[in-house]
Amino acid sequence: MRNIIILFIVGLAISVSSCREDFQFEASTGDLTFSKDTVYLDTVFTNIGSSTYTLKVYNKSDKDIKIPTIQLGKGQDSKYRMTVDGMVGENNRVFHDVELLAKDSMYIFIEVTTDVASANPTDFLYTDQIQFDSGDNFQKVELVTLIQDAYFLYPKRFSDGTTETLNIDGIEEPVYGFFLDENDPVNGNEYNWNNDKPYVVYGFAAVPNGKTLTVQPGAKIHFHAESGLIVGNGGSFKAVGTIENNIIFEGDRLEPDFSDVPGQWETIWLTAGSTGNEIENVIIKNAIVGLNIDSNDGNFMTIKNTQIYNSSLAGIYAKTAKIQGENIVVNYGGVAALACTLGGSYDFKHCTFNNNWSSSRQVAVLLNNYYEDENGSNVAFDLTQADFKNCIIYGSNTYELKLDPDTTEDFNYSFTKCLIKFGSTTDALYSWIYDNPLIKRNEDPKFLNIQNNQLNIDEDSAARDFGDNVGVANDILGNPRNAPYDAGAYNWTTFED
Repeated sequence: MRNIIILFIVGLAISVSSCREDFQFEASTGDLTFSKDTVYLDTVFTNIGSSTYTLKVYNKSDKDIKIPTIQLGKGQDSKYRMTVDGMVGENNRVFHDVELLAKDSMYIFIEVTTDVASANPTDFLYTDQIQFDSGDNFQKVELVTLIQDAYFLYPKRFSDGTTETLNIDGIEEPVYGFFLDENDPVNGNEYNWNNDKPYVVYGFAAVPNGKTLTVQPGAKIHFHAESGLIVGNGGSFKAVGTIENNIIFEGDRLEPDFSDVPGQWETIWLTAGSTGNEIENVIIKNAIVGLNIDSNDGNFMTIKNTQIYNSSLAGIYAKTAKIQGENIVVNYGGVAALACTLGGSYDFKHCTFNNNWSSSRQVAVLLNNYYEDENGSNVAFDLTQADFKNCIIYGSNTYELKLDPDTTEDFNYSFTKCLIKFGSTTDALYSWIYDNPLIKRNEDPKFLNIQNNQLNIDEDSAARDFGDNVGVANDILGNPRNAPYDAGAYNWTTFED
């Protein structure tokens, strides 16, 4: 009986389907509706392709329709490209007889690659339209893109098809990169980065022995994926901006969705022996490691009024380095906001190290003086000093400070008038944190907005009035410091303003 019922159902389905007529599509009457009337494709660099943007087209009528044409207004000359419901049409620019069922919708995906010469010379906008049908049934959606010109720095390609590479101590394979050129035929002197238009770097730009890279106030540097800057032994890096004109280092994805995405580019790497490095009024965003600092030339390098955000490993990763830091703000790091490893010598005043990375293993500050070799033995170095004065060390975990010493070598540190996030422990290494008038433990700094990298402190912050005069006259915004002094890089009054 069951088999008879199944056969009956199958036969009925076949008979119904055999009687069904094909869809009858009528010509479009110009009554399409759209998810937006203008598609704004975010700013792109000249000749660099954009992300893909979406337009949804609706047929809200009760009839199946056929749209005679969907095309870009500039036709085959348009710098835009699109696909319509997965179809590529004529060179992704013109489509004929596009069918759309009643009460249904379809997606159009749009991209652009163009140059500043194609844009409007007064506002650098490149525009076009997606046009639907013609005559009385004509409809359109506007397309708008801002084109930004730039200096492009990248490895040379040789006649045999190979590209320029760099050999770097400690790395077995050559690195995709190039040495900057004082007399580049297109960019001019590549050891002087100006602020008249952005720089876009592909691969690692390198500064060799005896050369100095100078970055002007207000310059904007964008690194492509797996790219960065290397300052070699004997080379120098001077990025000194002003409070009004910060120097910015970030990735080359300009879309808002990428504004706070960690790990978009590699690092600024100051290798062992680099000399005379200065970093002041600088913002570094969305790198794997913001500043990768190896052992210096024996002298302290300075980092002042510098902000480092959203690093997938560490904001500052120092190895046997010598750093004097003032008014540094580091927020979000996959391992640490600040990692001072393999010993070294450090002096930080009025700095804010915060880490709200979404894991239970990251810390705001890590101090270490050894590494483990291939035989499992520690190779230790002197931590000559690691002094923190008027600093905030905070974050989302219970313990935001990690001390990791090898006691066969010096491991010297001090924390004076610092606000530190740290829970309870029986480890004697941290006994100095408790009942210490120079430390505020687990008291809230009350940052303005951690997620948006706004680490200004509130009037009720535990960091307010807790500091001493340590000789740093102004806060990170240039506001004068007066007694009583606040801990961290910001005066609380900058929040109020």
